Amino acid sequence: MRRALVVRGGWEGHVPVEATELFVPELAGAGFEVTVADDLEVYADGPLLAGTDLIVQCWTGGVLTPEQEAGLVSAVRAGTGFAGWHGGLVATFDGSHDYLRMVGGLFLHHPEDFLTYDVVIDPAYADHPIVAGLDDFTVETEQYWMLTDAHNEVLATTRFVSPDTPMPVVWTRRWGRGKVFFSAVGHRLADLRHPTVYELTRRGLIWASR
Repeated sequence: MRRALVVRGGWEGHVPVEATELFVPELAGAGFEVTVADDLEVYADGPLLAGTDLIVQCWTGGVLTPEQEAGLVSAVRAGTGFAGWHGGLVATFDGSHDYLRMVGGLFLHHPEDFLTYDVVIDPAYADHPIVAGLDDFTVETEQYWMLTDAHNEVLATTRFVSPDTPMPVVWTRRWGRGKVFFSAVGHRLADLRHPTVYELTRRGLIWASR
C-alpha cells in the first residue's frame, strides 16, 4: 500500500481542511494509506517522509524552518511526490528559496475581483495522463499571476487581458527523483468541484506519487 501525507493549514480563506477532504476519499480509493498533519513540523521527520509516496499540501502563508524546508526538499528529491493547488503551494513560504525552486512558481498578483477566463490545454500535452481526454474549460475565480521557470512542463494556460500575457495554470516538473504537480485553480470549494478541475486535480495527485 502506498502512503500519502496531507499537510494542511495556514490561511483559513483557502479552506484547507474542506478542500483536502474532497480528495482524501479519492486517495484512499486509489490504494493510499492517508495520514493528515496540521503542523509543519512533520517536514522535519525524515523517516516519515522517506516512507511517504505522496505529499499533498494545502498551506497558504506561513514560514518553514530551515530544518523543515531541508526535510521536505530532500524527500522530494529522493522520490516522494509533491502536489497541490492554488495558494496552498505557490502563495506560501516565500522566504524558502529551495522550496520555491522545487515547486517552480511563486504567486505575485490576482485582480481584485473574480474573473471568468478560459483554461486551454496545450495540444503538445494532450496525451499526458493528467489531461488526456479533457477539453478546454472556463472558470470564474481568481486568476493567478505567477513567476515561473522553464523547467515546468505547462499542461494548460490562460491569458491575462491587461496586459495581454499568457500564464500557466497547470504544470508538472521533476525534482530529482520526485514528481511535482500544481494547478492554479482552487481558491474555493466551488472551484475544485468544477468537473474538469476536480478530475485533473485528482489525476495530478495520483500522477505525482512515487
